[in-house]
Amino acid sequence: MTCRELIRSYGLYVTILSISLFLSSCNQQNGNGNSTASDSGSGEKNDVAYVTNGIASFWVIAEKGAEKAGEDLGVNVEVRMPAQGVADQKRMVQELLAQGIDGIAISPIDPDNQNDLLQEIADNSILVTQDSDAPDSARTCYIGMDNYEAGRMCGKLVKEALPEGGEIMLFVGRLGQANARLRRQGVIDEVMDRSSDSSRYDEPGEVIKNEKYTILDTRTDDFDFPQAKANAQDAIAKYPNLKCMVGLFAYNPPLCLEAVREAGKLGDIKIVSFDEEGPSLQGIIDGTVVGTVVQNPYQYGYESVRVLNALANGDKSVVPENKIIHIPARVIKKDNVKEFWDELKRLTGDSAEKKPVAEVKQKPAETEKEAKSDE
Repeated sequence: MTCRELIRSYGLYVTILSISLFLSSCNQQNGNGNSTASDSGSGEKNDVAYVTNGIASFWVIAEKGAEKAGEDLGVNVEVRMPAQGVADQKRMVQELLAQGIDGIAISPIDPDNQNDLLQEIADNSILVTQDSDAPDSARTCYIGMDNYEAGRMCGKLVKEALPEGGEIMLFVGRLGQANARLRRQGVIDEVMDRSSDSSRYDEPGEVIKNEKYTILDTRTDDFDFPQAKANAQDAIAKYPNLKCMVGLFAYNPPLCLEAVREAGKLGDIKIVSFDEEGPSLQGIIDGTVVGTVVQNPYQYGYESVRVLNALANGDKSVVPENKIIHIPARVIKKDNVKEFWDELKRLTGDSAEKKPVAEVKQKPAETEKEAKSDE
């Protein structure tokens, strides 16, 4: 190659390189010259994870919210639903950390005994708690409702159901979770006409009563749906004067309703619900369920992804000074159930909120197989 040809080749190379760098810079900016919400200066999408505390249609709705945020903000979102409790949740989290995930929003199953796992997330990624808090952990913030106050709202429904008083049984997945403990205590304190104190804790297994109401016990099932129904059936058989069953996790009220219907005691035993399971909402319409206290799982998913993405981009302004983003609970009764259900369908599509508990339970098993095939 001659000297003249060499100069021409070098000049062409410099021109191409300059154009390439200019286009790359344009791709990293939006129309007004600022970096887009989904990148952190490199043009690459952030990778975040939404980890639930178990399997329920509640989490299917939250998954929809997380996925929508991913679409809106340009974020890669991975949703994990542990089927086997604490050990399964730990395995999933460590897999995500090994992948180099940018942030994890988790509902801790047993925060008092998961300090090491939560610290591992905080040390290697961004830790946000959602649905159930771990205030003593290194979490950046908590996203969810005030579970104690929501429990008191549920207690008011119990009083409406039994204005003359009566015997009550509580049902919940597990009490190791902070949200379950607070929710249960809120119900108890409201029914017993106590002052508000979220630090109070009545041990399960002891009868709690005042002049009007008797809370017989709290039955747990560890997310085992057949056991949850068996708990309801056993309570009906054991306590002939039982007047109200309160289900504190999404799947509990429909299973209580099944047990009451099969026992031929619809109307004799009132059902008070939590969350927005389809059978619970239909029960409100039919008059077999008094009402339900709903969270906003769709918003839990959406906000978790939004906050994690912002934090991964270095924007700490999304976190309030108290490190809590409260999403208020609502009471759903016959006068507003149709409006609420229509909105839920609009946000999630009919398939998510109509899936029966048993069908939703199978979804994570399929997810597990897919996860294993990806490993």
